[in-house]
Amino acid sequence: MIIGENLPNMPWQDRPEGCKDVVWRYSENPIIDRHAIPSANSVFNSAVVAKDGAYVGIFRSDDRCMEQHLFLGKSNDAIHWDIEPDPLPLYNEKEEQVGVATGYDPRVCFLEDRYYVTWCTQFEGYHGPTIGVAYSYDFKKFYQLQSAFLPYNRNGVLFPKKINGKFMMFSRPSDNGHTPFGDMFLSESPDMEHWGYHHHVMNPTGWCWTKVGAGPIPIELDEGWLLIFHGVGTTCNGMIYSIGAAILDKDEPWKVKYRCKPYILHPETSYECVGDVPNVCFPCATLTDAATGRIAIYYGAADTVVALAFTQVDELVKYIKDNAM
Repeated sequence: MIIGENLPNMPWQDRPEGCKDVVWRYSENPIIDRHAIPSANSVFNSAVVAKDGAYVGIFRSDDRCMEQHLFLGKSNDAIHWDIEPDPLPLYNEKEEQVGVATGYDPRVCFLEDRYYVTWCTQFEGYHGPTIGVAYSYDFKKFYQLQSAFLPYNRNGVLFPKKINGKFMMFSRPSDNGHTPFGDMFLSESPDMEHWGYHHHVMNPTGWCWTKVGAGPIPIELDEGWLLIFHGVGTTCNGMIYSIGAAILDKDEPWKVKYRCKPYILHPETSYECVGDVPNVCFPCATLTDAATGRIAIYYGAADTVVALAFTQVDELVKYIKDNAM
C-alpha cells in the first residue's frame, strides 16, 4: 500500500507480546539522549532520511544558553548517530555563507533532485516565527531560500512530490508565543518560493482541542496520503502533545478522507512525561519500507530526547478507518 522505495535495513522491532496498540515503542528508547552534542541541553524534534544505503538526520538541539540550532548527523542503522558538534552552516546561491541554521523542529524531504529542509526560524532574524527553507544535493552544503511565509507560522511540512504541478506545504499559523490555538493549512507554490492558494485542512477537536499541526513528511499510499500529525490539548496542568493520524485525498490533499478519532501515541513513559517540557510526543520523521509496509516513527519526547516507535501500514490504515471521526 505504500508507494515508495524498499528500505530493508530500516530500524524495526516486532510488536511486543501482549501489546494490542497500533503503534508500539522501541524497547531501547530514547535512541538519542539530551547530551548527544557537547553543547546540548537537549536533542529532540529531529528529522531522518535514508540516503545511499545509510541515513542522514537534521537534529534540533537547545544548547546550555537555551539557544536553538540545527545540526547534521549520520548513521549506518538510523539508531546510533554521529552528530556534528557545530550548527549547520547555510549558504546563499552565490556560495557565500549567510550564517548557521537557527531555530527548531526540522523536517527533511527528498523532492525531485534534492533534499529540502524546512524548520521554524525567526523572520529576518527577529520579527517572529516563520518557515525557513533550505536545500542540499548531498548533505555537504545547504543553500537557504527565502522564508516561505510571513510571521507568524510553524510546522512547515512539504509533500514528497508535486501535486497537479505544484509544490505543497502544510503549516500552522501561529503567534509569537506558545500558541494557545492553531488549525492546519496547506499552501501551493510553483517554484518553492512563492506560496499561495491556501487551503484549510484540519481544525483542533477531540483529544487535540487546542491546536493541531503536521508531523513527518506525508506517506504516499495507493488510496491517498497518510498524514501523521501532532495535536495538543491544554489541561489544568499544562499542554499535552500526542500523535494522531489521518488519510488525505490523493489529488486534493487538503481534503481529509479519514481522521482517526483516538490518538495513536500519547505520553505515558518516563522519558515522554519527564523532561524540559513534560508530556510531549512530537513526531518529525518516518522511515518506510514499501515491500513490508513497515513504518518507523521518530519523535521528540518531553522536549528533551529522541525516541522511536513502529507500526504496520495496513494495520494503521485499518485503525484510522475503523475509528474515523
